[in-house]
Amino acid sequence: MPAPAQQPGLRIALVFPGQGAQHPRMAAGLYGHDEVFTQTMDEAFALLGEDGRRTRAEWLAAEPSPAFDDVTVSQPLLYAVNHALGRMVLGWGVRPAALLGHSVGELTAATLAGVLAFPDGIRLMRARIEQFAKTPPGGMLAVAAGVEEVADLLGGDVHLAALNAPRQLLLAGERAALDRAAAVLRERGLVCRDALARQAFHSPVVDGAVEESMADWRAVPLGPPRLPVYSAYTRAVLTAEQARDPRFWARQAADTVYFAPALDRLLADHDCVLVEAGPGNSLSALARRHVRVVRGPSEVAPLLPDRPRGDAADRAAVAAARERIAALAAPAVAAAPAGSR
Repeated sequence: MPAPAQQPGLRIALVFPGQGAQHPRMAAGLYGHDEVFTQTMDEAFALLGEDGRRTRAEWLAAEPSPAFDDVTVSQPLLYAVNHALGRMVLGWGVRPAALLGHSVGELTAATLAGVLAFPDGIRLMRARIEQFAKTPPGGMLAVAAGVEEVADLLGGDVHLAALNAPRQLLLAGERAALDRAAAVLRERGLVCRDALARQAFHSPVVDGAVEESMADWRAVPLGPPRLPVYSAYTRAVLTAEQARDPRFWARQAADTVYFAPALDRLLADHDCVLVEAGPGNSLSALARRHVRVVRGPSEVAPLLPDRPRGDAADRAAVAAARERIAALAAPAVAAAPAGSR
């Protein structure tokens, strides 16, 4: 099938979701079907060592176990699935103009940009399982509000974990404090719900685990990015100096994620197709409300369905996304599936 005509000037930006986007069998319809995706996932499970078999079983199970949203399962799986999807897209011949990740998604972006090697990233994930599993029971709360509407609740036991859009926040804290905050917010008529997390990422609750992880980060070779990475922590393009700083990466698990300002900067710099390379459509939903997508010229093209819809739906979504990418941005990318078994 010939590639449709290109819309001039439109580039590709890959975006990678973080904690809360995970779901059982995310992208599993590509496993055993797309060669690059399958090889990358198998590499991840092998690198996870004794945890690999359990992680694979959790991923492919029809029903999630109680541990699925815990750091011991969700973090290594998200990192592996995001990375496998990213490598699949690069295998189509796409060279992104930019990479942007949310939370652990930024680690995926850095890996694809060559800041660190995938085996080192998996080793850091293995260490994170033990380090962060020991943090106090906590979680994250998604709130449809602006920062000013929750400001009086922040700073003690509840913290701003992420600014995802002007009126879309994540709060984090230990479980009891977060439940009290949720009750207050609902009394104010604000919509809030628990995110899929059992640790209080992006808050001081995990500071101890961050400090424990510092030695692991210092042991990992870090280099300058070979592709532009827009950081949701600096709200700007990642510099070579930041990329080589172990503390910058270790602190990400405790620091606030500023996804909305980072997306603003990316779309101010590039007219592009935002390709969400990860489970769910959470970042695509945020991007679709951005003025440069609503009014154009930028577009959104998630790789996967918005929620679990079965293996065939995964494959159909990827094929549709690939065809759309070919139509909008990259005539060199064939619309027909490749690397399938």
